[in-house]
Amino acid sequence: MKKLNFSIKIESPRQKVWDTLWNDSTYREWTSVFSEGSRAVSDWKEGSKVLFLNGEGDGMHSLIERKIPNELMSFKHLGEVKKGVEQPADDKAGEWRESKETYHLKDSGRSTELEVELDTPEEFEEYFTNTFPKSLEKLKELAEA
Repeated sequence: MKKLNFSIKIESPRQKVWDTLWNDSTYREWTSVFSEGSRAVSDWKEGSKVLFLNGEGDGMHSLIERKIPNELMSFKHLGEVKKGVEQPADDKAGEWRESKETYHLKDSGRSTELEVELDTPEEFEEYFTNTFPKSLEKLKELAEA
């Protein structure tokens, strides 16, 4: 498992960046960089389940492990979803099981510094290294509008 780190400075207050990250319509926009039709299904409460899905209903099922509004959102990935069905956490899900994805928002003057920490299997390292910065640029565009 590789740990990747990304950061971006966004010329908006933390509340607006937070809302842009987790509001359904803007979430779909900034994550479309990863896959068209991307969406998340959750009540966004700490301890709740979240499904990260693409347009075909494939993706990950995860747990919101920690949430501090406007400051931190941390997910623990539990396994895959195929065609809308959660796959059991067996050896097939082993490469993602228990991996983490964490979003930290900090004030940076009149801007917000967003830092993302992501665990990924080595086979996806290049994909995320190339794609995640593009998604954050899209997020920045949305949050600064």
